[in-house]
Amino acid sequence: MATGTLLGGHVFGAPAGQLTLLLYVAIATGAGLIVLEAWPTLHFVFEGWGLMVLAKLTLLCVVLFAWGDRVPLLLAVVALASIGSHMPARFRHYSFLYGRVVKAEEGRSRVASHE
Repeated sequence: MATGTLLGGHVFGAPAGQLTLLLYVAIATGAGLIVLEAWPTLHFVFEGWGLMVLAKLTLLCVVLFAWGDRVPLLLAVVALASIGSHMPARFRHYSFLYGRVVKAEEGRSRVASHE
C-alpha cells in the first residue's frame, strides 16, 4: 500500500516532502517482512519469492540515492511485486539452495537439523 501510494504521488507530482515518509514506510515494511520470514532461518532468501522481496527492498533503497530516477525505480518495484505475488508456486518456492521446490517447513527442518 505504501509503495503504490508513493508511486502515485510521484507520478502526479505531489511534493517530495510529503512522499519521503512513505518511502521510509515502504522500506521499513519490506525490512519487516524480511525479519519476520527470516525467523528462525534465512532459507526464504534462497527461494524465488525471497529474492523478489530483496530486489524490491534494494530498489526502494536506491530511490534514496537516485531521486531523479524515482518513478522508473518505483515502477520496477510495483512490477516485481505483481510478478512475485502472482508467479506459480514452482517458481515462487523454488530454492536455489536445494535446486528444487521446497515447502517452508521442509527448508526450516533441514536447516534446524544441521544446527
